[in-house]
Amino acid sequence: MRKFLLTIILLAILFFMYPRIQEKVKEADPESFIGTIQTEMEESNIPETLYKFFTNLQFWTSELKGTLNEQVDESRFQNIKKPQLLKPVEQTFSVYNIQIGDSLDEVEAVLGSPKRVGLNEYEVHWRTYHESYQNFVMVAFDSKENVVALYTNQDLIASSVGITLNTLKDQVRAEFGEPLEGIKKGWTIYQTQNNGEYDLYEMNGNYVTIFYDKHENNTVTAIQIIDKDLELKKDGIYGVGSSELAEAFAYQLFDVTNATRVNHGLTILEWDDMVKETAVDHSRDMAENNFFGHTNLAGQSPFDRMDEDGIDYRMAGENLAAGQTSSIFAHEGLMNSEGHRKNILQPDFRLLGVGVAFSEDDQPYFTENFYTR
Repeated sequence: MRKFLLTIILLAILFFMYPRIQEKVKEADPESFIGTIQTEMEESNIPETLYKFFTNLQFWTSELKGTLNEQVDESRFQNIKKPQLLKPVEQTFSVYNIQIGDSLDEVEAVLGSPKRVGLNEYEVHWRTYHESYQNFVMVAFDSKENVVALYTNQDLIASSVGITLNTLKDQVRAEFGEPLEGIKKGWTIYQTQNNGEYDLYEMNGNYVTIFYDKHENNTVTAIQIIDKDLELKKDGIYGVGSSELAEAFAYQLFDVTNATRVNHGLTILEWDDMVKETAVDHSRDMAENNFFGHTNLAGQSPFDRMDEDGIDYRMAGENLAAGQTSSIFAHEGLMNSEGHRKNILQPDFRLLGVGVAFSEDDQPYFTENFYTR
């Protein structure tokens, strides 16, 4: 009965919104729009097409209400000051004036205690520091309590050569040259295939990954710095899949997502345990049955799965990623995908649950379920 009523409501909305939908189709890239539909029709993936259509319908409805571009009152950030960034001397890059090799005591004298601590793919722990997701930075330490990894997606990047957040990709490459094609471990070179979404460089005894935002003129949007010895200790490309790493990845993706929303002046999402279980089940299903898609092998959409789990929602969305080495790479990839980016930056979403599972070869599958009651 609920699905019947939902169908009637959607048809009514579609009727009244038809002129607006026509306008949206005209605004869309015609080759991209038609190509997507044709591909899905050829694969007989009708439920997947309908899921994407109804997800877009939610966005169009939201925009019709005048809320899609609504920004949060930034007065709540007035007392949170950005640190004065200093040009690093010992290394090319620093994050929040922290460099690889700094001590735990030095870091926490500035940043205080971490908001969260969780395992990462290098078998060390990310310590996550922020103030309501402002001044967001992740730092990992070795057994001697020295910094061996750094990440931020906020304006906390300083360099000795003038590369900062929002620097153009062309300027980065003009300074550092062509990026590495991969990382050599033993006799194997693990190549990076990222469609130009990030560049990898070796400098100062570290591997530096510079991420770009394709939707913001290919400008620097984040940076990850990993001690070279730490990277080479990791066998292969993936970490060792475990329940501890799966849970840590889930919370890391949640935190990085909120840091991005704050960058755009949006509300912080709340963690939701109920929909997290929906996300975990779908990630596990994909990992165990070797498929990737919003529609599972039983023909269920994300909405069906949420209904089955008793999730009461007014609007909802789902993001999927697979094969990325971590939540950081998964998130940066999702931000460069238009539909996924819309979910991450949807002003009307209020809740998020994330589920991660590993395949037999330790490849992670990520599911993000967003919704609003």
